[in-house]
Amino acid sequence: MNVVFDFGAVLFTWRPIEIVATTFPERAATPDEAKQLAHAMFSHDDWQDYDRGLLEMDAVVDRLTDRLALDRHAVKALVTSIGNCLVPMTETVAVLQTLKAKRQANDGVRGLYFLSNMPRPYARELEQKHAFLQHFDGGIFSGDVLLSKPNPDIYQLLQTRYQLEPERTVFIDDLQGNVDVARELGWKGIQFTSAAQLADELRLQCGL
Repeated sequence: MNVVFDFGAVLFTWRPIEIVATTFPERAATPDEAKQLAHAMFSHDDWQDYDRGLLEMDAVVDRLTDRLALDRHAVKALVTSIGNCLVPMTETVAVLQTLKAKRQANDGVRGLYFLSNMPRPYARELEQKHAFLQHFDGGIFSGDVLLSKPNPDIYQLLQTRYQLEPERTVFIDDLQGNVDVARELGWKGIQFTSAAQLADELRLQCGL
């Protein structure tokens, strides 16, 4: 079985509401205000274009500043610091390491891959900082290929690039919509909620 990981909120922490609440306490004074501001920042087409590599960092900073009437220096500080906010989730990293051992022992795991919506600056930062990413046999960051989930094309690109057999591939993501697309392409899919749940699902669905 090929195992494909998402990164944000699966292998690395991703807490956008906390990020905006810390950076803009006056605009995110309540949990609801923080949630609304995080949605306006990270779910808008501006950020999606940044994810896909269609905007550079300075351009997305300008757009966020103008559209949301925020202080540019604060927005710049937030955007440049996100790489540091992506902290490895140790329990999920342990699952990845177990799968690596199974691959080395030829115990059910054919290959380990990733498929992540990630702007290029953060992708390069993660590659440089985290040696455990070398456990992967390959993968795709959205910013490198000008495509992002849930567009089926990015899944098919990963499948073609690494000659993955759909029926022997399982995809792990925290968002159900992204998992659904993988299933539509014939992959197995697991919506991630915790490392313990992931380990159980890999055992039940894939015998891993």
